[in-house]
Amino acid sequence: MNLEIDFCLNGSEIRLSIKPWETALDVLRNQSGLTGVKEGCGIGECGACTIIIDGKAVNSCLILAAQLDGRKVETVEGLEVDGKMHFIQQAFLDKGAVQCGFCTPGMLMSAKALLDKVENPSTDKIVEAMTGNLCRCAGYVQILEAVREATCMKAPLNKDDVTNS
Repeated sequence: MNLEIDFCLNGSEIRLSIKPWETALDVLRNQSGLTGVKEGCGIGECGACTIIIDGKAVNSCLILAAQLDGRKVETVEGLEVDGKMHFIQQAFLDKGAVQCGFCTPGMLMSAKALLDKVENPSTDKIVEAMTGNLCRCAGYVQILEAVREATCMKAPLNKDDVTNS
């Protein structure tokens, strides 16, 4: 038996037919072709599969695809718009925070979820937001610098858009 789900994916409304046991990770990669959503561990330890659901960074390997129904979902593929990199992607490149690249999509999404909510996060807040993402190449210094750089590159948030976190 399949389920029909409707949700907003990277700004576009979509409908998918899914199996009740499929994870968001599997559906996004296999049905939507969004291979930027990586499977690293499959148990929520590494953060390679991080996506943003309704503004919150989430490990897509830990939620069922059915839980996407009616939600706003963002993946790394949604960062680039009209051939232009998102400022967070640019900061990661500028600071050398992209090494092998496997963890990068999840790192970018965790950074985006933070910067969408907090205008000028402290170092502790950045570290807390990035804690769920593992980098096997040990590029943490560059990643922290990239998120700090992205903070300087982004346009100020409208106070009405800021959520206390």
